[in-house]
Amino acid sequence: MSHRRILTSLAGLAAAALAVPAFAAAAPAPETTSATPTHVSSYTGSPQDEAATKAFYDAVMKSARAKQAKAGNKLAAVTVTYAVDAPTFASRIAASTSIWNSSVSNVRLVEGSNYDFYYTEGNDSRGSYASTDGHGSGYIFIDYAQAQQYDQTRIVAHETGHVLGLPDHYSGPCSELMSGGGPGPSCTNPYPDANEKSRVNSLWSNGFATSTTKAAFHTAK
Repeated sequence: MSHRRILTSLAGLAAAALAVPAFAAAAPAPETTSATPTHVSSYTGSPQDEAATKAFYDAVMKSARAKQAKAGNKLAAVTVTYAVDAPTFASRIAASTSIWNSSVSNVRLVEGSNYDFYYTEGNDSRGSYASTDGHGSGYIFIDYAQAQQYDQTRIVAHETGHVLGLPDHYSGPCSELMSGGGPGPSCTNPYPDANEKSRVNSLWSNGFATSTTKAAFHTAK
């Protein structure tokens, strides 16, 4: 997939966007994109990025909901489509997709052209993160340096968890996928625990977010 096409679609939004890095106040935008992110939720950053996670989830849910309504099938499991502009981590992305699709039933991740979000790669002092421009578009950025230190499949699965609506919980144990880099580089678990699976299924129940959405974003502190 051409990265130029991605940049073209985001270029009109970039000028109005305001950067909110997860832990580096003056961090530069990733080298692989000129779009300035509005909301960022990172693999190893401040636990204060709960709003960023919700913004990403809301953007992806909005796109998925629109496609679901157009198809006239609002009760089936929601299909969230992604694109891959991160060839270095293609196998890790495939593994993460398999993990999530086997872990939850109300939402399914599928690679395709009419995508809701995309994966990209490069160098960034913020490390890996999930980002949305606040206007319905989002992407997951995988940082080369961080991917050499932490388990790559765990990083991808963790960031994908943000797409599905899960907030960070850095103080959690390695058994929690959304504890991210909190447990340290020795943690290689790429699987969500039972509570995380349940929360994702609740968020995507019947294809729509309900009152459980608000509760889910105030559970992990």
